[in-house]
Amino acid sequence: MKVLLLSKTNSVHTVRWANALSQKGIEVIVFGLETLKNNEYDLSKVKIVSAGIEESGRHSAFTKAKYIKALPKLKKVIMRYKPDILHAHYASSYGLLGALSSFHPFILSVWGYDVYDFPQKSPVNKKIIEFNLSRTDRITSTSEAMARTTAKFTGKTVDVVPFGVDTSELKPMQVNTIFPKSTITIGTVKALEKKYGVDILIKAFDIVKRRYPDKPLKLLIVGGGSQEENLKQMVKKLGLENDVVFTGKVPHSEVIRYHNMISIFAALSRDESESFGVAVVEAMACEKPVVVSRVGGLPEVVEDGVTGFVVNPEDPEDAADAMERLILNDKLRTEMGKMGRERVIRLYEWDQNVEKMIKIYIDTLVKMEK
Repeated sequence: MKVLLLSKTNSVHTVRWANALSQKGIEVIVFGLETLKNNEYDLSKVKIVSAGIEESGRHSAFTKAKYIKALPKLKKVIMRYKPDILHAHYASSYGLLGALSSFHPFILSVWGYDVYDFPQKSPVNKKIIEFNLSRTDRITSTSEAMARTTAKFTGKTVDVVPFGVDTSELKPMQVNTIFPKSTITIGTVKALEKKYGVDILIKAFDIVKRRYPDKPLKLLIVGGGSQEENLKQMVKKLGLENDVVFTGKVPHSEVIRYHNMISIFAALSRDESESFGVAVVEAMACEKPVVVSRVGGLPEVVEDGVTGFVVNPEDPEDAADAMERLILNDKLRTEMGKMGRERVIRLYEWDQNVEKMIKIYIDTLVKMEK
């Protein structure tokens, strides 16, 4: 089978899909606007083709002209490689490019912002999403919550294929930590953007720190982003400089090490477009109890009271109460962590998720041949 992926070339999500599919014996070509900078592809098996157009962080209907500009080159790539499947990732951008190519079978995977926020910006944006979805043969989502949102723009079935993790790699292990062994480390691994609620996490940490000044509590914030300086200023204003560590952006290969430094993982996102929460699944795979906000797909991933706690969004007090229960109970932290890993193995094992996507490819091809 030959699959042409339309996706942001340098996204770690694209890299993981491309490498995983190629390892299953599928010939994979990735077509993206930007030039290749990510060095984690298996280039012996994955072919990368760039349109030579730098992508924009903006998501208006007008910026989609870049994707239309790439259409002639995409058609040449289709003619050259003759793929069996065209699979676009992200409905508002590469989904448009795939829809305009008129190639079938066409599969479209939604990611989050593309169906939660983009259609709300204007009637034109909504029409773009409806058009792109109307041209598909199959649609996939990483969560049931996002599938329900996607269904607002199409009458077609939306298949749920989680973006899981490889539990043979992501697992509990001893690592060199930056904290003393007795430390109870609350942590997160997230881009430092407003939607992810890292400011709420800092406020929640401040609450538990004031409640238990004698406890060896630290906060580890792994990631970089536009809010980094604002968050550091917040930490300084709260007098927490000695208790909060910012790592900045780290390579994906280093993420597992930081997960294993954390005692309690927190993801207090404020935005419904938090469609799945890969970092939460990663933490659970490393046997970490988790505290997440009740938004998007996060409540699906966490079994409340079993693998962690689901708390009210924008509510530092509620988050602090959940953290307090875990801080004061070593046994609960251990039990929830073990139950979390079992849940990941059962529902979010990466190899099983890849096989599910391949089955969608095969079923689609069989249906097209009838």
